[in-house]
Amino acid sequence: MLKERWNDVEGGFHPASAPDFLPEDKLREVQLRRLRAVVKRAYDNVELIRTRMQEKDMAPEDIKQLSDVAHLPFTTKLDLRDTYPFGLFASPMSDIVRLHASSGTTGKPIVVAYTREDLEVWAEVMTRTFASCGLHRGDVVQNAFGYGLFTGGLGAHYGAESLGATVIPVSGGNTERQLMVMKDFSVTAMCATPSYFTHIIERAHDMGMDMRDLPLHTGIFGAEPWSDAMRTHIEEGAGIKAYDIYGLSEIIGPGVASECSEQNGLHVFEDHFYPEIIDPETGEPLPDGEEGELVLTTLSKQAMPIIRYRTRDITRIIPETCPCGRTTRRFRRVGRRSDDMFIIRGVNVFPSQVEAALLQVEGTLPHYQIILTRENGLDQMAVEVEVTPEVFSDKVRALEDVRAALAKAIEHIVGIRVGLRLVEPRTIARSEGKAKRVIDNRSL
Repeated sequence: MLKERWNDVEGGFHPASAPDFLPEDKLREVQLRRLRAVVKRAYDNVELIRTRMQEKDMAPEDIKQLSDVAHLPFTTKLDLRDTYPFGLFASPMSDIVRLHASSGTTGKPIVVAYTREDLEVWAEVMTRTFASCGLHRGDVVQNAFGYGLFTGGLGAHYGAESLGATVIPVSGGNTERQLMVMKDFSVTAMCATPSYFTHIIERAHDMGMDMRDLPLHTGIFGAEPWSDAMRTHIEEGAGIKAYDIYGLSEIIGPGVASECSEQNGLHVFEDHFYPEIIDPETGEPLPDGEEGELVLTTLSKQAMPIIRYRTRDITRIIPETCPCGRTTRRFRRVGRRSDDMFIIRGVNVFPSQVEAALLQVEGTLPHYQIILTRENGLDQMAVEVEVTPEVFSDKVRALEDVRAALAKAIEHIVGIRVGLRLVEPRTIARSEGKAKRVIDNRSL
């Protein structure tokens, strides 16, 4: 029965999806075999990992069972920067066929490498991503993830092609062209960051276009945290079903995990990426169901195997079996990161909390910025929020009503009072990629 489902491409499944339905004992066998091989490969070829394992008096032969992964040393983003550009490579350059890199906005870029086999794995997991979101051969996929050094564009591109879909490599930006292509090419699925897609919805409205009249039925969104309220805004505004996908350049790019039709957590492609949840303060492993920091180990990466990478993303493993029939574990959608938290007057604040508050208040738009300042030695937080033209045109009553409702919602969710500035539409700069939500001027 499952074999029939795996090969029923027209029904949204693909032969590459077969590992998602492996019996759990078979999946664990695959994971252990690959974990032992990747640890040996990293130990033999990557000086940093070998040194750290030796400091813990560990050798590859010490990996006897999956739980032994908890004894291995962590890898962090700082490690990738400190070994820039090629210090974590486990393959010679003659075997590496592609390099990608992060934007490098906070220092040296993160460089990642792929062998030909790595690219085949990447295409496979992205094929499984699209299949889990209900796409199949015959869909027309508009890919607005950025192409180039960023991993999103090409990762999604090859996965959609492998699925058998038609891919339009439009990349990010030029929003009016995005809408023209969407309409004229009868696009059925869209890949983008959620913040950029909200901008597309907004621009369509300005142009008198109702996106709900288009053949578009599915949105594949990733590269930044987004809330359930944002999902509702997108689905209602565009008349689509919006799926969350997860990945990061350090591991492979997009294709680490994806929602399925149930939209109740993201399935990890566990035969290639082993997930753990740890206490972000102590580093100790946590049981399924408890919230903590997601840690990932690549199980099949050749060019750049990564052992126990601390993602800084906060989530939890969902212990219940998914009704879709997949046997791979799921984690809750990532709504915040341990490193995007800031502290105001002793209170931990996450941007996603502000987003959740403003989307509860009628008359606000999903475009905001948080500005942090320091006055007389005290940290201050202000929030700029765009409101609808109707609200902004009523300079007194409507604005005050929205301001009061928003202040109450933020205080209820965040726990502190903040400064508020309601601005007219398009006041806050738009991003074609990841939205910049926090402006920290405290050190100026």
